[in-house]
Amino acid sequence: MDDRDPHPLTAARRARGLSQTALAARVRQAAARRGLRSGCDRPRIRKWERGTTPDADSQCYLAEALGLSPEALVLPWPHWLPRTPDGVVPLTPHSAVPALREALTPVERRTFLTITSAGLTGLAGQWASARPVPSLAGSAGQPDAGEDLVGLLRASADRLSAAGPAHTRHTTGLLTAHLTTVTDMLEAGGHRPATLRRLHSLAADLAHTLAWRHFDHGAHPRAARHWIAALHNTHALGDTDRSAGLISDLAYQAAWRQDHTLAQDLLTHALTRSRHPAARSLLNLRLARSLAASPTPARRAALRALHAAEHDLNRAGTDRPAWCTWMSEADLAVDTGQTLLDLGDTRPAQQLLTQGEHLLPATRDKTRGIFLAYQAASHLAHRDVEPAAHAATAALELARRTHAPRCEQLVQRLAPAFRPYEHHDAVGRLLHLTDNPSTP
Repeated sequence: MDDRDPHPLTAARRARGLSQTALAARVRQAAARRGLRSGCDRPRIRKWERGTTPDADSQCYLAEALGLSPEALVLPWPHWLPRTPDGVVPLTPHSAVPALREALTPVERRTFLTITSAGLTGLAGQWASARPVPSLAGSAGQPDAGEDLVGLLRASADRLSAAGPAHTRHTTGLLTAHLTTVTDMLEAGGHRPATLRRLHSLAADLAHTLAWRHFDHGAHPRAARHWIAALHNTHALGDTDRSAGLISDLAYQAAWRQDHTLAQDLLTHALTRSRHPAARSLLNLRLARSLAASPTPARRAALRALHAAEHDLNRAGTDRPAWCTWMSEADLAVDTGQTLLDLGDTRPAQQLLTQGEHLLPATRDKTRGIFLAYQAASHLAHRDVEPAAHAATAALELARRTHAPRCEQLVQRLAPAFRPYEHHDAVGRLLHLTDNPSTP
């Protein structure tokens, strides 16, 4: 390992501003607090950073010296070591595996890390200014024992991803195991260029799928680390549109958490390099939503972004990147409606929300639930209480039937606004459902 790809102990030490001598002193202090002695010195730290594995006691002292919980040691050396202070692995030609390792570390072992807005904005800025990625180098001409395994993993991952929502808990664990295997294979190296591309592509797809699953269940730090890992792997492939889409997913998460400044910064970076009209339409639509939902709505900028989203979708055609094939007139109508609703234009917003829900195909019931929740908010903003309650009830029932916690959260957010109207029968039924999570 070198400065381009430092050992995890080197990265963890540098992230805390420690020299090898200072870290060795902390290790000795950790041993002394237990009434023991450690002979750790600078040369020993250097040996560990060059590949020697510390014994179990020394790893305990190292964890304490770096300010980590002893629970981190459930992972093998050196994977329990965080490479950054905030979990945002910098983008480099060799960062795909470290980013995957960071994502795969259980988030409860990373409770001391908080992904910062500055870290995410810095990562997006690195990507926006990065030079074109050179072709992946592999072991051309050598037998590749992993080639058949990649095909098996891909086929299995596709089937698991397509399994019904009732199986999400089990398939998520299996998909995580697949991602661990792919990460191990990437770290081992020795692959032909074609196999290496397939591994990075599979890693990106698995991390992307897992990011949305963690996000849907409110595990936001874990979701962010998986999106970041997917970004590192799409960057290694030189897929700028897919990378822009992943940055926009991080922006979507930021907007969901009401950090619209971060969302707009991320989307601005993403738009600098996205090229496909379908990708640009999605990014502009998300930018419009965030601009309108800000504490001080930027009306003109939001309307410009809406116009750009519509223009881009009209010229997108049918040959689209796989990750945004779902982008449709229905999505444009609903997100335009929600943007107008946030800007105070309730009547056209309501028409567009209703139109978008009708355009949505039956195969996208989870999205339909989100659309119905938006529609309920629109009706409620115009004090059309009965239609609002019916839409919210339909969204909630659909969310529970399709195991969509994010949609249920949207309806729960609306519940307090319905309380003054609980004498309405439709509202009473809705509030009974929101107050009783197990009620069918």
